[in-house]
Amino acid sequence: MVNVKQELLSKTLESGAVAVVRRIEEEKVIKAIEALVEGGITGIEVTLDSPNALQTIKEAKRLFGDKAVIGAGTVLDGNAANLAIQHGADFIFAPTLSQETIAVANRYGKIAIPGVFTPTEILQAYEWGADVVKVFPASVLGSQFIKDVRGPLGHIPMMPTGGINLDNVSEYIKAGAVAAGIGGSLLDKNFIANNEWDKLADLARQYVAKIAEARNSVS
Repeated sequence: MVNVKQELLSKTLESGAVAVVRRIEEEKVIKAIEALVEGGITGIEVTLDSPNALQTIKEAKRLFGDKAVIGAGTVLDGNAANLAIQHGADFIFAPTLSQETIAVANRYGKIAIPGVFTPTEILQAYEWGADVVKVFPASVLGSQFIKDVRGPLGHIPMMPTGGINLDNVSEYIKAGAVAAGIGGSLLDKNFIANNEWDKLADLARQYVAKIAEARNSVS
């Protein structure tokens, strides 16, 4: 029997980058997602604090669901997780650790990625059923944290998010991260403001290439 959730998780992590799509103008957000997918990004997180986020998730999944996994971010409780899932979200990203949010994602066979900051939270999240933990904000902890905590907790997949850019993404992957959540440094405001979708797609390709190179160096 094919494990659909495992397939979705593999696809989400395939490119090694999950794009954090936050508060982009409604009339531009689908074009931005299209450019990211064209650039090879396989995980697209639409944050629930974005305008009309639920409809964006639904539309993005309809348009790009064969090429990328579309999920919801900034999910603060089980109710929000449930709403996102009803609108097509295949993964639930949270900035914090909530047992209820993880439980809702698991109930519907969706991927649960809660936010954690300490080794205790990492283990707790995994015991509660998280598929991956989002180490957030990674900019405060640094790649060395991932490397060190993977000593005792290497069986738990970790995805740093917050402050990841082209200059440091490789060090996080080399430290053992399964992928990285990337926001403002990927969703370039100038490219979006000027409708420079080719440049946005090219930037996405640069991230995908950097991550592939880093993965190859440790395999």
